[in-house]
Amino acid sequence: MQVSVENVGKLGRKLTVKFPAERLESQVSERIAEMGRTVRLKGFRPGKVPANVIKQRFGAQVRGEALSELIGSTLRDAVTQEKLQPIANPSVDTTGNAENGEIAYTATFEVMPEFPAVDVSALEIARPQAEVKDADIDKMIETLRTQRRSFDEVSRASKEGDFVMFEYAAEAGEYRFPAEGLERAGSVLGSGTLFKALDEALTGRGAGEDLVQDVAFPEDFRNPDLAGKTAKVSFKIVKVQEPNLPAVDAEFVKMFGVADGDIETFRKEVRANLERELKATLMARLKSEVAEKLANAYPDLDVPELMANAEARSLAAGNLPRGQEPGPEMIAEAAPFARKRVIAALLMGEIARKNELRLDRKRMNEMLAAIASTYEEPEKVIELYNGDPQLMSGLQNRVMEDQVAEWVADNAKTTDQELSFDEVMRPIGT
Repeated sequence: MQVSVENVGKLGRKLTVKFPAERLESQVSERIAEMGRTVRLKGFRPGKVPANVIKQRFGAQVRGEALSELIGSTLRDAVTQEKLQPIANPSVDTTGNAENGEIAYTATFEVMPEFPAVDVSALEIARPQAEVKDADIDKMIETLRTQRRSFDEVSRASKEGDFVMFEYAAEAGEYRFPAEGLERAGSVLGSGTLFKALDEALTGRGAGEDLVQDVAFPEDFRNPDLAGKTAKVSFKIVKVQEPNLPAVDAEFVKMFGVADGDIETFRKEVRANLERELKATLMARLKSEVAEKLANAYPDLDVPELMANAEARSLAAGNLPRGQEPGPEMIAEAAPFARKRVIAALLMGEIARKNELRLDRKRMNEMLAAIASTYEEPEKVIELYNGDPQLMSGLQNRVMEDQVAEWVADNAKTTDQELSFDEVMRPIGT
């Protein structure tokens, strides 16, 4: 076998491999002979099918399979021989025809970059810390009560928290919505379903009341003919309903799977759920902090284009409805962020390798149990993961990322950042 390597850019490699054509012909002959002993064809007794008939019927298929296997095995040997680390399956090109007694093919791929000595000791990391308090449990229970509230019709004027059903028509210049008649809608005032100006127009109104008011529509309003414009809106209040929250009693508690209706048991379960969410969010924040600081510390690391492009496409697609593909402009806009994320991922992988960090099986089982506990039948979720290599691989990667992030925090200039439960759970940047 002859092997030559050509550099194509910083990380691109073009591998040319040649092997004797007789290796392929030998394998084809062996397979044809084997098929002659086993194949069944109409008009021939088992084991008596002539070789030339098998070649005519199956020769192209056998040759293709044998060539594919030979390319696979010789490519693995060539990559090992040249001490290369492809980041993905190579793109292989070959005619499959012999020239001068040899069959040649080229394999094009990108390799892992050469890493600098990754020193995390100078990184300044803020590690968020928080705990679930009784007030957080009380607040969550109030949220659960609100989610299960009912509404009773009232004759008074509307106020925040009330459900208001109304009919309306909006006019901006020559445009009218709807074109004829009135559109019916309803919303809980102060819930954020409506924009602020509309909430204000509907506050302090009683059932049966009619009013006309100028309303400034926000720039991002879903109707482009009204977005960013001030329209004259005619309202008719249909009805006003006030919220009625359920009492926290045995019947309420039973709705959440606490069969005996014990309130203390319910509070313990709420605490456990909040602590699980808090733990996951604290780790996500720490990983984000570590990734950001690593990427900023090594901004010039060579990044495989394949990884960067895939990450940019993924980031761009995350802002679109499911199934919709991002356009070139969106992908280009996401490219700088994608590059930073790939740099961080590569560096975290290198840290794990250099420091011989091994997957913590106990931790992985605990994470799987935590994931499964959010479903009605946890044992089936665990069984699903154990039976799906792709799911299990994703779980293992998450656990290893957690371990690397903690290792970096333990070896960097790390300061604990004390936060409340709400501060941790609030999306970053808000």
